[in-house]
Amino acid sequence: MSIRIEKAELALEREPLQSPFGFKGGYLSELWQTLAMLRSSNGREAVGLGVQSVLWSDPNVFFAVPEQAANGMMLDMTRHALRLAVGRAFSAPPELLEQVVHETLEHGRALTGLATLRETFALNALVPVDHAAWLLYAQEEQLANYDEMIPAEYRAALNYRNRELASVPVVSYGHSDADVTRMLDEGYFLLKFKLGADPDKDGSLDKMLEWDKQRLTDVHRLAVERETKYTDCGRVLYYLDLNGRYDTKERVLRLLDHADRIGMLERVVLVEEPFPEENKTVVDDLPVRMTADESVHNLADAIERIELGYRAITLKPIAKTLSVALQVAKAAHDRSVPCFCADLTVNPWMVDWNKNLAARLAPLPGLKVGLMETNGHQNYANWETMRGYHPEGFASWTRPENGVFRLDEAFYARSAGSFARSAHYESVVQTNPILNQRGGTHI
Repeated sequence: MSIRIEKAELALEREPLQSPFGFKGGYLSELWQTLAMLRSSNGREAVGLGVQSVLWSDPNVFFAVPEQAANGMMLDMTRHALRLAVGRAFSAPPELLEQVVHETLEHGRALTGLATLRETFALNALVPVDHAAWLLYAQEEQLANYDEMIPAEYRAALNYRNRELASVPVVSYGHSDADVTRMLDEGYFLLKFKLGADPDKDGSLDKMLEWDKQRLTDVHRLAVERETKYTDCGRVLYYLDLNGRYDTKERVLRLLDHADRIGMLERVVLVEEPFPEENKTVVDDLPVRMTADESVHNLADAIERIELGYRAITLKPIAKTLSVALQVAKAAHDRSVPCFCADLTVNPWMVDWNKNLAARLAPLPGLKVGLMETNGHQNYANWETMRGYHPEGFASWTRPENGVFRLDEAFYARSAGSFARSAHYESVVQTNPILNQRGGTHI
């Protein structure tokens, strides 16, 4: 069946954070929530969500202009993509994404003045469009759940069924010892470190390395004696996100040597994105599992990173679209490379969109359960209010217990509430649209 887009609308909500959220050498103060509505020629409608993270998707934009201006640029790219979508037809959402992604990226490059604007920036802008396309596709094809919605060619990569899923919190620049202790007391057993700090705001990589080394020391001191039943070693494990801030393998090795000296290295299960994406250093000789995230925009990138020695890939349907995530998951599965899902500090409904995929991926080596990073509850000022926007925002699977989400039959049967209707988000689109486009005419 071919689905034709007859109308598109866009709306926006700006959500404040409890305090500035630091990573990639900068800090976010708020996150813009984008809402895209697609209507088919058959009269069916779906509202998809996105969360803009300019600092994550391209720091060059974030540091070039004020934060609100950078968010405005990404919002304009979503608007442009929706205009492109009207009048287009697709048989499955990856086809629609392919039709608009390159033009959206070129529009962004003209808008920002950056010829090197990263494709991740465009994908981040396209998440609400892709999300809406998948929900519309499920309606048009009368698909009852997430498993039915996934096209057959991707299902082998998603054939696991986790009953428990590690909830992975983030330890960002601003978290204190007390904050980390609280995470451990709440049962979290895999901690994600945001590293690559710029402590004196002077771009010094030597100072960054020393700050990062001290961070490892401080957190390991707090976690070293903690025990858990969810890891093979029975201890808390670590996931280091270098956010593309390191310049050489030698500098990464200095960080890992420090981890080894303090007795931490054997517990490091992942080191994510050590280098900027244009750095094609071979990493298969490093002593830990290197993981690709922002550098993977498409199938070709995934294959290239695997050939460079990356032994895990982060999937982010909430940051780079489900369409891309499925293509990457298949490529990794075909090459026996594990995947897992990470966050973009998304809202509760998008957490469960991510969780649907995470639940179907086999656990990483060293873990007895699947995993999914999620940190929105740590960062949004209005998290509890936002849970009410999720059609099943208070279901049992939405809140971790002792560091794990428990995924019962209801979670799988109801697809984590992803196919239900959100009265709040639909109301926002209906009452406060910033784009209303039908048949190519901007109203």
